Amino acid sequence: MGLFDRLFAARGGNTNNGNVPAQPKKEAETFFLDADASSSMGNVEFMRRSNTIRRTFPGTVDSPGNKEMVAEVAAMEAKLEKMSEGLGGQTSQQESINLTGGIPKPVKKTFAQTMSQAELDQRMKGTAFGVNVPGGTAAIKKEQEQVQAEPQAQPQISQQPTGKAGAIDPFKQMVRDLNS
Repeated sequence: MGLFDRLFAARGGNTNNGNVPAQPKKEAETFFLDADASSSMGNVEFMRRSNTIRRTFPGTVDSPGNKEMVAEVAAMEAKLEKMSEGLGGQTSQQESINLTGGIPKPVKKTFAQTMSQAELDQRMKGTAFGVNVPGGTAAIKKEQEQVQAEPQAQPQISQQPTGKAGAIDPFKQMVRDLNS
């Protein structure tokens, strides 16, 4: 009898042994917290108060003297109360006079121009004039006179016959020239 009573008692929810009368359950009282008490942010009054922050800076060569910035900071807002002249966040407006009256500057157009062969040769010589030339400057003057005396003819570019692609014959010829 004891075994089956315990099984059926667990289902029914009646746990008294028959000797003790069942006590009625107490009604739970409902209560609500206000927004400040229910939040988990910590001390809300501390966060709501505003703090005045005063910062001082040394002067610079352009703007000598001590600089000061006073700001009032709260949890949700910040207000700048005072800022000295010459600090980085402050810009001073200087009047500028525009003499052009709104007319834009003309665009400089730069296009590649073809150059003559003589100009190309001159540029390929470089800026060092007469360096490592046998005969020195006298040889250079003589060469310039010969160039001026000759008629201005377009030099023909000669092309050496090439072999198959990937052939090493030109390299062999270059090594022979270096060794001799």
